[in-house]
Amino acid sequence: MSAVVVFTGPTLSADEALTELNAEYRPPAAEGDVYRAARRGPPVIGIIDGYFEREPSVRHKEILWAMSQGIHVFGAASMGALRAAELEAFGMEGVGQIFEAYLDGGLEDDDEVAVAHGPAEVGFRAGSEAMVDIRHTLARAQATGVVSQATRAMLEAAAKSLFYPDRNYATVVRCAAELGAPPGELTALREWLPAGRSSLKHADALAMLRAIRERLAAGLAPKQVTYWFENSAMWESTWRLAGDTDDAGTVYSSDVLDELRLEGEGILRMHEAALLRALAVKHSYVQGMADPGPQRARAAQRLWREHEVKDERSRQAWMSANRLNDAQLGALLEDEARVSWIKSVAAFDASGYYLDQLRVAGDYPRLVERARRKQAALAALGLEEATVADAGTGEAELLRWYFEDRLGQPTPADVDAYCTRLGFTGRVSFMRCLAREYCFVNAAPAKAGTQG
Repeated sequence: MSAVVVFTGPTLSADEALTELNAEYRPPAAEGDVYRAARRGPPVIGIIDGYFEREPSVRHKEILWAMSQGIHVFGAASMGALRAAELEAFGMEGVGQIFEAYLDGGLEDDDEVAVAHGPAEVGFRAGSEAMVDIRHTLARAQATGVVSQATRAMLEAAAKSLFYPDRNYATVVRCAAELGAPPGELTALREWLPAGRSSLKHADALAMLRAIRERLAAGLAPKQVTYWFENSAMWESTWRLAGDTDDAGTVYSSDVLDELRLEGEGILRMHEAALLRALAVKHSYVQGMADPGPQRARAAQRLWREHEVKDERSRQAWMSANRLNDAQLGALLEDEARVSWIKSVAAFDASGYYLDQLRVAGDYPRLVERARRKQAALAALGLEEATVADAGTGEAELLRWYFEDRLGQPTPADVDAYCTRLGFTGRVSFMRCLAREYCFVNAAPAKAGTQG
C-alpha cells in the first residue's frame, strides 16, 4: 500500500508537515492530481492547498472517485476546507475552524482562503495574506485591546475590497487610514503585528495532519461510501486529461501535446480527429447505443490487428507504453466501438459533405482541375474505363508503382483492408482507379504533372 499523500504549499511547508505526519507531500492540488494520487492506492489523501486560478482546481468528482476506491480524503485550511465542506455529505472529512465556518455558512467566498504564492523553487512561499488569517489576526488584535471593534471592522472591509493577491497588512492598514481609521490605533497595530499576527490556516493544517495520524494509529479500515459513483462527461474529461504517474514521474497531457506541436502541423490533424471522435462518442448515446456489446469485441480486434498485438504479453506491453490500466483500456475500446458504429451510421450522410469540406479546406479547385484533365486525356486515348491490362503491367507491378514510386512507401501487407479504409468499394475498384492513374501519368506526362 502506498504512503499517505498530502497536498500542501504556502499554508504549511513539507518540512514542517513531516514533523507531524510521515507522508508523501506534494504541491498544491490542481485538476487531476487527486485522481493520479488515488491510482496509487494510499489509505488517506489529505488536501490543504490547491490551485484557484492559474490552473484548473481539483474537481469534486475525482475526490468522490478516490473515496469510492476505499481512500479516506481529508481537507483543511484552504482548498481542502472548501472541498471538505462541499463534500461532507458524501464522506469527505474536514478538520478545523475554517472547514466548520464554510460548513455552517459563516464563510462562503473562495477568496477567503486564496493567496498568491511562488513556485516550488521557493517552497510555494505565500505572496499575500489570506482573508481568513487577516480576520483571525484582527480579532486577536481587538481582543488584546490593540484596535477597537469599529477599527477592526474598517480594516476587514479594506482587506475584503482588495483582490486577493494584493492583500497584505501594509496595504490593508494604508487603505483603512484612507477610510478614516484612527491613526493611533493603526500605529499600534503596525507595532503589534510582527509578534501578534497569527495564521488560522496554518493551525488548521497541523490539526488535520494530527487527526490523520491519530486515525491511522487507531486502525483505519478502507473507506466505505453510501453513494454509487456514476460516470459523466466531466469525469471522462478529468481522467482522460489527467496524465499518469509511474516510477518515472508524472507526464501531463499538455507535455505530450507540446511534443506533438514541435513536430509541426500534425497537431492540427489530431485536433480535427479528436473533435470528430468526441462528437461521435456523444452522438452514439443520442442514437440509442446504450451498450456497445459485440461492437466492443470487434473494436478490440481491429486495434490489436492495427498495432500487431498478437498475444497477452504484447498486449500488456502496448498498454504499458500507452499508460493505460485495464479500466482505461476498457473505456478506450468502448469509445472505439461507439466511433466505429457512428461512422457506419453516418457514412452515407457524410458523403454528401465531402465536396463542401474540400472547398473549405481549399483543395477542391486543385482536385477538380486534375480530375478534368485526367478525364479529357483518357477520353482522347479511348481509355475512360482503363484496366490493369490497359496499363500494360500486372497487378503486383501496378501496386509497386503506385505505393513505392508514387507515394514513397511500402505496399501494404493487406491491400484489401487498405482499400476499405480509404473508402473504395473493393479491390477491383481500387485497381481500376490505379490503372486510370497509370495511363494518365505515363501516356501524357507533360499534362499530368505531379500527383496532388
